[in-house]
Amino acid sequence: YVMTKNSHKQWYQRRVRGHVRMFTPQEFRLLLCGEMSPDWSLNDLLEYTEPKFGYTRDSPGFINLVEVLVEMSGPERKNFLQFATGCSSLPPGGLANLNPRLTVVRKEGEGGDACLPSVNTCVHYLKLPEYSSKEVLRERLLQSTQEKGFHLN
Repeated sequence: YVMTKNSHKQWYQRRVRGHVRMFTPQEFRLLLCGEMSPDWSLNDLLEYTEPKFGYTRDSPGFINLVEVLVEMSGPERKNFLQFATGCSSLPPGGLANLNPRLTVVRKEGEGGDACLPSVNTCVHYLKLPEYSSKEVLRERLLQSTQEKGFHLN
């Protein structure tokens, strides 16, 4: 079956256009693009982020990370999401609908405070060293989110 230009237009008007009209422009943009201005709270991060392999919800490093993420500006949040997930926006519904969930694991090795966080974006896996302070964590995380390129870790 070959669709002619005219039959395609009729199909579009009947099927697609009718369904699209049920959304406001803002809802349609959200549906297609996700949350363009990432917003999250301390509770969102604690509920929808999974600490594993060296971190627990009570670990100082994990708590510092959550506090740093809450304090980030809009552009910093977008950069963090791009770094950690490969996409600078959240799906509709925010962190609750991020699939797979953001997972934070302890990055072992030498380097201490000089070591940068790394990620596996396909599975939203953040490998975070245990830093000496929240300030160092913030500095290294922001430095990592601004790096461009591909590095094996």
